[in-house]
Amino acid sequence: MKKFLTTVAAIGAGAAIGLGAMGASLAATPKSGGVLDFVVPSNPPSYDAHQETTFGVIHPLAPMYSLLIRVDPNDPQSSAFVCDLCVGGVPSATDGGKTYTFKIRTGVKFHDGTPLTSADVKASLDKIVSPPKGVPSSRKATFVMVDSISAPNAETLVIKLKFPSGAFIPALGAPFNWIYSKKDLDRQNGYSWHKTHVNGSGPFIFKSHVAGSHIEGTKNPNYHHKGMPYLDGFKAIIAPKMNLRVQAIRADHAAIEFRGFPPKHRDDLVKALGDKITVQESDWNCGNLVVFNTKMKPFDDKRVRRALTLAIDRWNGSKYLQKIAIVKTPAGIVFPTHPLAATKAELEQLAGMWPDIKKSRAEARRLLKEAGQENLTFDLHNRAVDQPYKHVGTWLIDQWSKIGVKVTQKAVPTAEWYSKFRKTKDYQVGLDANCQSVVNPVADVAKVLCSSTNNYSQCENPKLEDLFEKMNKESDQAKVRTMMREYERIVLDEEAYIGHALWWYKINPHRSYVKGWKIAPSHYLNQQLDNVWLDK
Repeated sequence: MKKFLTTVAAIGAGAAIGLGAMGASLAATPKSGGVLDFVVPSNPPSYDAHQETTFGVIHPLAPMYSLLIRVDPNDPQSSAFVCDLCVGGVPSATDGGKTYTFKIRTGVKFHDGTPLTSADVKASLDKIVSPPKGVPSSRKATFVMVDSISAPNAETLVIKLKFPSGAFIPALGAPFNWIYSKKDLDRQNGYSWHKTHVNGSGPFIFKSHVAGSHIEGTKNPNYHHKGMPYLDGFKAIIAPKMNLRVQAIRADHAAIEFRGFPPKHRDDLVKALGDKITVQESDWNCGNLVVFNTKMKPFDDKRVRRALTLAIDRWNGSKYLQKIAIVKTPAGIVFPTHPLAATKAELEQLAGMWPDIKKSRAEARRLLKEAGQENLTFDLHNRAVDQPYKHVGTWLIDQWSKIGVKVTQKAVPTAEWYSKFRKTKDYQVGLDANCQSVVNPVADVAKVLCSSTNNYSQCENPKLEDLFEKMNKESDQAKVRTMMREYERIVLDEEAYIGHALWWYKINPHRSYVKGWKIAPSHYLNQQLDNVWLDK
């Protein structure tokens, strides 16, 4: 069994593998009933997916909401999109690729009984694409191509682009783009209302939230996809510690954890449970970022930032870390197996990716001495989530010690972790992550754009803004690739605003009675759970 697992773990991008009854389940007839218990490693910092970027809000709350379009839940490894609230297939663009017209389903209702129309879709997208000043939107930068959104009647939504862009549909299909009721958004403080309230039109209705314990949802009998959901409900059990989550699945107190386990825990579960456990694996469109606060000394000095990224031995570190953590591949800012990603030879030209670590660390020491920071000490602001944040943080601290830098890890709960990045901004160096859904590099790299609200380095660089806009407009992929290399070089090397740590690898062991759910290259995708059923 271990040999088989080792073999399949090496399958390339987009691979999904199964053990136990996976093959049989694909052809089985879904059964209705039952409650799915699953474990979540994090509390949601708020209920508002338009501002959040974490699985901690997606896993327990996405089942309560609908999307305009979504990745095909029956083939989430693909880039195929299907309608959720729209009718028929995802429309093709007209007007030279600049106009998209969506027909909105009729008869859909929010959980409070309010009818859903195109006005609700428009109001929700307006909040994401062009929010008022002071209203956070973590995906605003991915919609730079949008010119206008209109709802000429209750069943029609029209989105006009400034220029044709292949990045638009993937951006629109992001799983965070929940559709809210216009009535709720029109309330006093309506743009803040969804931080603490839930009113969706998804397959499950919000039942309860006990802080630090669990979130529950119950079946929506009026769900717009006929015959679904199959489950009577779900319970998302909040369990920050990895060992608790593993033991919950082993003891059958929970059936699955949708984020991912490291290889050792996968092997232990398979050894203990045999055909009662099923394993699915995939490359993961997610990676850790070392973020330098450019508004805080001495990290306003790019020599210091560059020295710290030069000290990190990513090539050898990955060999060790992938045995104990959900990380694997050293690469740049583009999903490693995508055609727009840098080759190994191109990567080796970037700071922190040189093949000779001794040479790299010697240059790091020289830069620190030149900057007057030979005795540098600082705190690493990190998230109190063990996989992989604390593991990666501990590794980084060891790497920096090799050039004489002393670092203390300050791991805090998710809400506080976000607060320092977004509000107080009083951190020195932080460990963040760029976790995206559909693999779409031109949209995905918006995270490291200086103007992006979820780039916490506080950098400013007009050249990056110009390159990002040009990549969105360019249809020739060879030219996009050339621009992407320059964009990546500025971010990771020349200015070193951010250091890319390692890309993650997704391993999902689950009880074999869980059927219908298929792994995606993201822990955000395919989480509405309307197609999940229990063979019990």
